[in-house]
Amino acid sequence: MSNGVNVHGTAIVIGTTGLIFLGPSGSGKTAAALHCIGRARERGLFSALIADDQVLLKAASGSIVASAPTAIEGLAEVRGSGIIAVEPVPCAILHHAVRPVRPPFPDRIAPEGESCEMLPGHRLAVARLPIDDGYDCFDRLALLLPFVLRN
Repeated sequence: MSNGVNVHGTAIVIGTTGLIFLGPSGSGKTAAALHCIGRARERGLFSALIADDQVLLKAASGSIVASAPTAIEGLAEVRGSGIIAVEPVPCAILHHAVRPVRPPFPDRIAPEGESCEMLPGHRLAVARLPIDDGYDCFDRLALLLPFVLRN
């Protein structure tokens, strides 16, 4: 357990904000996260991959710290294409969870105050990120979480 709890997701950092994209396999976690990394860089914001597919989580000083298993550090799977190298950071504090959703949306409006327990006693607020062909994931993320642009 010293390596942390292994969670299925994709974690990135934009500026100083750590985000973990959660959802079932094929839900668009990696694609949305990689899109956000690229668009953030285009806007002059620091952005990097923490981990793709497997994210190790540890509690530290009241925060949730994410890192990658050594075997997959700096790697991401582009579904249908293969594994690619992405500039990583070794770890980062997570501030928010992002749940990609595709139309037709299960709920017209996401539940107010939605959160998820990442580790026992440690919750993250959840933002539902609409994704589909033609959607700019980063622009929508910035509308939902404007603090991402202020880092």
